[in-house]
Amino acid sequence: MKLYTKPGACSTADHIALQWTGQPFDVRVMTAAEMKEPAYLAINPTGAVPAIVDGDFVLTQNAAIMGYIADTYPQAHLAGDGSPQQRAQAAKWLAFVNSDLHPAFHPLFGPARFIGDEAQFEAVKDAARRRLRGMYETAEKQLEGRDWLAGFRSFADPYFYITLRWADRTGVDLSGLPNIAAFKQRMEADAGVQAALKAEGLA
Repeated sequence: MKLYTKPGACSTADHIALQWTGQPFDVRVMTAAEMKEPAYLAINPTGAVPAIVDGDFVLTQNAAIMGYIADTYPQAHLAGDGSPQQRAQAAKWLAFVNSDLHPAFHPLFGPARFIGDEAQFEAVKDAARRRLRGMYETAEKQLEGRDWLAGFRSFADPYFYITLRWADRTGVDLSGLPNIAAFKQRMEADAGVQAALKAEGLA
């Protein structure tokens, strides 16, 4: 299985998940320019990461890739213990990160996509930060008494961790959220996380 990733993008979460499987894999760390070259566009015509190639099988979209990794390496328990209930719980929190948290960062990464008046960019960003703060408060409650979002370590956790890195970079207020702070410390102490970050030049 070969992962195409860009440092610090959501694809880094897939890189961490692959580290957690304990199984061999290949990784290609891409630049923004390389993602638009014909060789990569043949793999993912959108020119985005992540993408994985597993033999003749090519897959894009983060949530789908996480599920594929979990199903390919069930011994890693990235979707729980194999029960429908645990898989659903892991998928719920993966969906929270993929469908709610991640898109809420878009105004911070590119406000011009949302409003044409440059004078309003900061207002758009501030609104996004407030919205994100509310979502992180939801996650803070979920982490009360738990080490991991689903109650067990799952494919939701690396993705959530990557958004915390984005939050630090974009000025989202995470103060007064001790459960999230403890989660971030746990992730950063994890050998698989450290290996993925080092491989992508983020350590």
